[in-house]
Order: sequence, then C-alpha cells, then structure tokens
Amino acid sequence: MAEVTDVRALTGAALADALDDVARLRIKVFHAWPYLYDGDLEYERKYLQSYRDSDKAIVVGAFDGDRLVGASTGAPLTDHADDFAAAFAGSGLDLTEIFYCAESVLLSDYRGQGVGHKFFDLREAHARSLGFTKCAFCGVQRSADHPMRPESYRLLDAFWRARGYGPLPGVIAQFSWKDIGDKHETAKPLQFWIRDL
Repeated sequence: MAEVTDVRALTGAALADALDDVARLRIKVFHAWPYLYDGDLEYERKYLQSYRDSDKAIVVGAFDGDRLVGASTGAPLTDHADDFAAAFAGSGLDLTEIFYCAESVLLSDYRGQGVGHKFFDLREAHARSLGFTKCAFCGVQRSADHPMRPESYRLLDAFWRARGYGPLPGVIAQFSWKDIGDKHETAKPLQFWIRDL
C-alpha cells in the first residue's frame, strides 16, 4: 500500500499553488461512483477560483513525499451563497456562522490510513479559529438501483455521523455536471449535513 507521509493545511500562496493539483485529483477521484463526473481542467479552474479569492479558505493536502495525493477544501459558506441560497432558504440558519467543508478527494491507493479524519480535523480547527460555530458539507444522492452503482460501494453516512454530523432535513442543493457517457449536464441533488463546532 502507498503511504501518506504528511497531511497539512494550506492557505494563502500555498493554497493557490496547489489548486491545479487539486483540480486533477477532483477529475480523477470524482470520475468514480457516486459522482461519475466527466470533468476537465478548464471547468475545474473556474470552480476552484473561489478558494483562490477567499482569504478564509483552506486546502488540506495529503502528500506522499512532495506529491499531492489527496485534498480537502473549505471556505465560509457565504463564499458560495449563490450556489446554496435556495437550498438553505427557510432553514432558519445564519449562513454567516457556517463553514463549508467542500470536497474530500483521495487516490484509492492511499485510503484506509485515517486521512479522512485528518481532513475533517484540520478544516474544523480552521473554522473554529475563524470564529465559525457550525460546519456543513453536502453529498450527492444517487438511487440505490442506479446501473453504475458498484456492488462493493458503501455509504459514508456512518463515518459522517461518527464525526458528529447529521443530515439537514430539506436542505438539498442542486448542482449540474456531465456524467460519464452523457452528452449534456444534468442536475443532481446534494444533501447537506451539519454539526456544531
């Protein structure tokens, strides 16, 4: 098994320098179930620009030597207000109090070493240091009978619940991307989960 030698927080210039590698990891890891994402570097660079623009953003990088083999991003939820305003409408939550833990991507050879916990630990610590009182993330919802669902796939709900997160009833975002084999983007539901810090 390949070994993660270091997991560390990247902010400022170090964050900006890592974003192209984060983009490549997103394309590779999200190609698999449940995202089935058919992505490209140009789209990724536009998507990740919000992390470059935010002085409160973080990338937690997992490294094998100097090579970035996993990454987890986070930023204030208000940095993504246009994307999530509809999902949170009527929730009664103050978006200014919520830190958004976005994607966590890790090459398959490096899984099972506790990196997922470190991704959350470092993002939550960063959020606390900035005065946020809650952390939230969202996960794509796919039907149990989807033809591309692998038999070996297991939901991450137990891991998230063990971290103190729970689903937010009715708070579901809609994001569009092109699935593998499709010609056009289609909207997918993403369920939000949240915890108090």
